[in-house]
Amino acid sequence: MTAIHESPIALKLGAFVALSDAELSVLDELHRRRRTFLAGRDLVLQGQSDQSAYILASGWACSYKLQASGSRQIVDFQVPGDFLGLRSILFRTADHTIEPVTNVEASEVHARDLLNAFSRTPKLATAVLWAASRDEAMVVEHLVNLGRRNARERTAHFLLELGARLKLVGLATNAGYECPLSQYMLADALGLTAVHINRVLRELREDGLLTFQKGRVTFDDFDRLVASVDFDKTYLDQDGPLLR
Repeated sequence: MTAIHESPIALKLGAFVALSDAELSVLDELHRRRRTFLAGRDLVLQGQSDQSAYILASGWACSYKLQASGSRQIVDFQVPGDFLGLRSILFRTADHTIEPVTNVEASEVHARDLLNAFSRTPKLATAVLWAASRDEAMVVEHLVNLGRRNARERTAHFLLELGARLKLVGLATNAGYECPLSQYMLADALGLTAVHINRVLRELREDGLLTFQKGRVTFDDFDRLVASVDFDKTYLDQDGPLLR
């Protein structure tokens, strides 16, 4: 059971619900169809039916909506421990596209596998529901980002949120984290231009708050950065399981 205990998905779900060895064993079964996907090759396509879902084991992905004009809005980025396309196996058609940002390893999960796991271990179903609810809370926060925060606030808030999510699965500290995102990707996620993102990142670096260079986000003054954008991570609800 050592491997599943230390996996990103177990660390993430364990932040919401304490899972027993038996429940983790069922979770481990969902990892049996492990696949590798190359960066830029879509896993889930908007508008297609009968899609599989995936559990991201390593690498980064992004989910986005493509407009008729060809422009896209990135809805979120997925990191290890996240489900990819969970709604795609519950809805008749996928409502968004998921694309690997880096090469990724992910476990393919069919609807029948997930429903069977939930029927055997209702506590695991509760954990997944809790995690999905956390993801919905993040979407609400992203709406606030786009609608009410200025460019500097939304950029810093988003990078702090990514840090909190990665810290949960052991991939970040308050000092920073490895981040493969380009300024163009951040622009598509934050409703800004790449030029604007570049200017904001330069301002944050010059103010001694945050540096994003060479694929790494460094929090130069974590506490002051958190205070400057009023980042309150309670909406992430990941400070320890409430259900044991």
